[in-house]
Amino acid sequence: MSVLTNPASTPKPRNTPLLIISLGVAIGMLYYGQLLIITLVISVTIAFLLDPFVELLTKLRLPRSVGSFLVCVIGLLLLYLVGLGAYTQVSVLAEDFPAYGRRITVIVDKITSRVEAIERSAYDLLIPDQVQDRALPDVEVPKPEPATRRRRSAAPPMPAASEPETENVPPPAEVPEVRIRQEKTSIINYAYTALGAFYDVALMVSFVPFLVYFMLSWRDHFRRSYLQLFQGQDRYAAGRSWEGIAEMARAYVLGNFILGILLSTASTLFFMVMNLPYFLLVGPLSGFMSLIPYIGLPLAMAPPFFVALTVYEGLTPYIIIAAVVGFLHLLALNLLYPKIVGSRVHLNPLVVTVALMFFGILWGGMGLVLAIPIAAGVKAVCDNVTDLQPYGKLLGD
Repeated sequence: MSVLTNPASTPKPRNTPLLIISLGVAIGMLYYGQLLIITLVISVTIAFLLDPFVELLTKLRLPRSVGSFLVCVIGLLLLYLVGLGAYTQVSVLAEDFPAYGRRITVIVDKITSRVEAIERSAYDLLIPDQVQDRALPDVEVPKPEPATRRRRSAAPPMPAASEPETENVPPPAEVPEVRIRQEKTSIINYAYTALGAFYDVALMVSFVPFLVYFMLSWRDHFRRSYLQLFQGQDRYAAGRSWEGIAEMARAYVLGNFILGILLSTASTLFFMVMNLPYFLLVGPLSGFMSLIPYIGLPLAMAPPFFVALTVYEGLTPYIIIAAVVGFLHLLALNLLYPKIVGSRVHLNPLVVTVALMFFGILWGGMGLVLAIPIAAGVKAVCDNVTDLQPYGKLLGD
C-alpha cells in the first residue's frame, strides 16, 4: 500500500554549506563595506521619515520632485540652525578651556597624592617596624694613635716623568662627520595624514542629502520596479514588507526624538537650577546621549561633570548630578521607552542585546545606534513573508 504525499507540503532540503558561505559573505560585506551600508541605512531611514511631508505637499498640487526638494531644503536649514547654535556654545566653551585644564591638573595632582599616601600606608602596614629599624652589629673602631708616636717618613722623591716622544708617533686618523638629515614632510602629505581618518566619513556624509532627495522624488518608480521583481502572493508580501519597514523606521526615529526632547528639556531645567554653565548645550547632549543603549548613562553624565569642574569643589554636587541624571535615564528607558518606541518595534531583549553586540563589533559606535532599527526592519520582513514568519516570532517579544 503506497502512501501519497503532497509535493507542495514536502519540505525542501536545505543546503547547509551554501547557507554558511552566504552568511560569511554577508558578514564580510557588512564589515568591509560599512561606510557605504551605514550611509544607505541612514539615507533610507531619513527618506522614510520625510516621506509623509512630501505626500502632504503633493496633495497641495505640487510636483513630487518640487515637494521633495522643499522638504530637503527645510530639513537642511533646520540642521544648520541647530549646528549653528551648538557651534556658538562650543566656541564660548573653548575660551574657558585653559581654566578647565588647570582644574583637571589640580584634580589629577590630588588623586596622585592620595594614591601615594595609600601606598605608603599599605607599605607601613605590610612591613613591620622591626625590619625597618633592625640594629646593625657592633664593630670596634680603632682609635687613632697619638701624635707623638707617629713617624714621619719622607717619601723618596719620584723620578721626573720623561716626556713622551712624539716625533715618530703618527697622528690619529680623522673620523668622518656623520649627519642625520631628517626628510621634510610636505604640507600636502601632512594634511592628508591628519585628515585621512575623516575624509571617507565626510565624503559619505556629503552624499546623504542627494540620496534622500532621489529616494523621495523617485519613490513611486523605485516601488514599482521593486514590486515587479516578485509575482503573485510574493508581490503582495513584498509590498507589505516595504510598508512595515517604513512604519517601523518612522516609529523608531520619532519615538526616540520625542523621548530625547523630553530628556533634554528636563536635563536643561535641572542644570539651570544647579547653576551649571552652558546648560543650553549640556542639557540636550546629556538627554540624547542617554538614549544610546547600554553606555548611555555614563555618556549622559560626562557633559555635566565636565562643565561643573570650574563651579563646584566638593563631592556632594557631583553626587546630586549623577543621581538626577541616573533617575531620568532609568525613568526614560523603563517607563517611557516601552510606551513610545517599544510598542511599535516589538523586539525581545535577547535579540536587542545580540544585535547591539553584533553591530557594535562590526561598526563601533554607529553600530550601537543602528542595531535596533536594522533588527526591527528584519523582523518586519519576516512578519510579512509566509516562509519567514517563524523567524519573526522568534525575534518578537
